[in-house]
Amino acid sequence: AGYFDGADLLIAADCTPFAYADFHRDFLAGKILIMFCPKLDSDIEGYIAKLSEIFTRHRIKSVTLVHMEVPCCSGVGYVFRQALKKAGIEIPAHEITISIQGQIKK
Repeated sequence: AGYFDGADLLIAADCTPFAYADFHRDFLAGKILIMFCPKLDSDIEGYIAKLSEIFTRHRIKSVTLVHMEVPCCSGVGYVFRQALKKAGIEIPAHEITISIQGQIKK
Protein backbone atom coordinates (compact mmCIF):
# COMPACT_ATOMS: atom_id res chain seq x y z
CA ALA A 1 0.00 0.00 0.00
CA GLY A 2 1.67 3.14 -1.27
CA TYR A 3 0.04 5.38 1.31
CA PHE A 4 2.53 4.05 3.89
CA ASP A 5 5.51 5.55 1.98
CA GLY A 6 6.78 8.52 3.98
CA ALA A 7 3.85 8.25 6.38
CA ASP A 8 3.46 9.30 9.96
CA LEU A 9 1.66 6.41 11.67
CA LEU A 10 -0.73 6.53 14.57
CA ILE A 11 -0.85 3.15 16.33
CA ALA A 12 -3.67 3.19 18.86
CA ALA A 13 -5.56 0.90 21.16
CA ASP A 14 -9.12 0.73 19.90
CA CYS A 15 -10.55 2.04 23.18
CA THR A 16 -8.65 5.35 23.08
CA PRO A 17 -11.01 7.31 20.79
CA PHE A 18 -13.87 6.54 23.18
CA ALA A 19 -11.93 7.60 26.26
CA TYR A 20 -10.32 10.73 24.79
CA ALA A 21 -12.93 13.01 23.22
CA ASP A 22 -10.49 14.98 21.02
CA PHE A 23 -8.74 11.90 19.60
CA HIS A 24 -9.35 12.84 15.96
CA ARG A 25 -8.38 16.49 16.35
CA ASP A 26 -5.34 15.94 18.58
CA PHE A 27 -3.85 12.72 17.19
CA LEU A 28 -5.23 11.64 13.81
CA ALA A 29 -4.69 14.66 11.54
CA GLY A 30 -2.10 13.87 8.86
CA LYS A 31 -1.46 10.31 10.09
CA ILE A 32 -2.27 6.81 8.89
CA LEU A 33 -4.16 4.93 11.62
CA ILE A 34 -3.46 1.37 12.72
CA MET A 35 -5.76 0.29 15.54
CA PHE A 36 -6.10 -2.90 17.57
CA CYS A 37 -6.83 -4.22 21.04
CA PRO A 38 -3.90 -6.03 22.66
CA LYS A 39 -6.28 -7.68 25.14
CA LEU A 40 -9.18 -8.85 23.00
CA ASP A 41 -7.51 -9.51 19.64
CA SER A 42 -6.19 -13.05 19.59
CA ASP A 43 -3.46 -12.76 16.93
CA ILE A 44 -0.83 -10.49 18.49
CA GLU A 45 1.92 -12.30 16.56
CA GLY A 46 0.01 -11.50 13.39
CA TYR A 47 0.05 -7.79 14.27
CA ILE A 48 3.79 -7.97 14.90
CA ALA A 49 4.33 -9.65 11.52
CA LYS A 50 2.12 -7.15 9.65
CA LEU A 51 3.73 -4.11 11.28
CA SER A 52 7.18 -5.53 10.65
CA GLU A 53 6.33 -5.96 6.99
CA ILE A 54 5.03 -2.40 6.77
CA PHE A 55 8.23 -1.15 8.42
CA THR A 56 10.50 -3.07 6.04
CA ARG A 57 8.59 -2.28 2.83
CA HIS A 58 7.96 1.41 3.46
CA ARG A 59 9.87 4.38 4.78
CA ILE A 60 7.88 5.42 7.85
CA LYS A 61 8.71 8.94 9.07
CA SER A 62 7.39 8.61 12.60
CA VAL A 63 5.06 6.67 14.86
CA THR A 64 2.74 7.95 17.58
CA LEU A 65 1.51 5.30 20.02
CA VAL A 66 -1.71 6.04 21.93
CA HIS A 67 -3.00 3.71 24.63
CA MET A 68 -4.87 3.72 27.90
CA GLU A 69 -3.18 3.58 31.31
CA VAL A 70 -4.70 0.14 32.01
CA PRO A 71 -2.28 -2.82 32.05
CA CYS A 72 -3.65 -4.56 28.97
CA CYS A 73 -2.91 -1.51 26.80
CA SER A 74 0.83 -1.88 27.37
CA GLY A 75 0.56 -4.44 24.58
CA VAL A 76 0.40 -1.61 22.02
CA GLY A 77 3.99 -0.64 22.81
CA TYR A 78 5.02 -4.28 22.98
CA VAL A 79 3.68 -5.00 19.48
CA PHE A 80 5.41 -1.89 18.11
CA ARG A 81 8.77 -2.69 19.72
CA GLN A 82 8.66 -6.34 18.63
CA ALA A 83 7.81 -5.32 15.05
CA LEU A 84 10.75 -2.91 15.00
CA LYS A 85 13.02 -5.63 16.34
CA LYS A 86 11.81 -8.10 13.72
CA ALA A 87 12.27 -5.51 10.95
CA GLY A 88 15.72 -4.60 12.28
CA ILE A 89 15.13 -0.87 12.00
CA GLU A 90 14.60 2.24 14.12
CA ILE A 91 11.67 4.62 13.71
CA PRO A 92 11.15 7.75 15.83
CA ALA A 93 8.20 7.17 18.17
CA HIS A 94 6.21 9.23 20.64
CA GLU A 95 4.08 7.44 23.24
CA ILE A 96 0.93 8.97 24.72
CA THR A 97 -0.98 7.45 27.62
CA ILE A 98 -4.64 8.29 28.23
CA SER A 99 -5.97 8.08 31.79
CA ILE A 100 -9.19 6.28 32.64
CA GLN A 101 -10.64 9.77 33.23
CA GLY A 102 -9.92 10.61 29.56
CA GLN A 103 -6.94 12.91 30.05
CA ILE A 104 -3.43 12.78 28.62
CA LYS A 105 -1.09 11.57 31.37
CA LYS A 106 2.07 13.60 31.77
